[in-house]
This record gives sequence, C-alpha cells and structure tokens, in this order.
Amino acid sequence: MAGVLDPEALARLRELDPEGQSKLLSRVAGAFGTSVARLLPQLKTALEARDMAAIRHVAHTLKSSSASIGAVKLSRLCADIESMSREGRFEGLPDAIAAFNSEVTAVLDALKPLLESQP
Repeated sequence: MAGVLDPEALARLRELDPEGQSKLLSRVAGAFGTSVARLLPQLKTALEARDMAAIRHVAHTLKSSSASIGAVKLSRLCADIESMSREGRFEGLPDAIAAFNSEVTAVLDALKPLLESQP
C-alpha cells in the first residue's frame, strides 16, 4: 500500500465513520472498484477508436474518485489523460493509459487488505 494510497485521505474517510458502523471505507472503495470495472472497457474502446471525448469522460470521472480514496498518483494520471484528450494530443496517450492501467491494478491491490480489515 505504501505510496499507492495516501494515508491522510484514508484517515479522513475513517474519521467520518470512526466506529465503522456505516462501513464507509468499504462502500467508497467498493464504488471505486465498480466504476473502474465499468469504465476500463470504455477506455479501451475509446483509445482504439481515438475517441477523445470518451477518453476525456473516463479520465474525468475517475480523477475525483481516485483522489477521494487517496490514490493521488492515479488521480494525477487521470488529470494528464484528461488534459491530453481535451487538447486532441493522441501522441503519448497510449503510454499514459498504459501507466494508468498499471496504477489502477496497484490501487485495487492496495484496497483489498483495507476492505478485509474494515469492521
């Protein structure tokens, strides 16, 4: 988890549900996982079609949800992809999206133990 998830962001989520009664951390992480599962295929299709609007939409959608769970690097990658797609710069997008995909995997892996330890 070190370096993948910001401990301060996770602490803020835990502070909102200190007893874990609402299972807030679990629900937020679960919603993130659901969004990722829905949006990754859309991103792949959009990249293949060079559909900049669709790429921008996926990046924008995941940018804030990544930040909310403390995935700061992933949020920055989303911001970069969003910017590149807004400016119509396809060159570099495949590499940026490959880095994004790797970071998504790291984030999902980092979330697993947190979900298991959630009261």
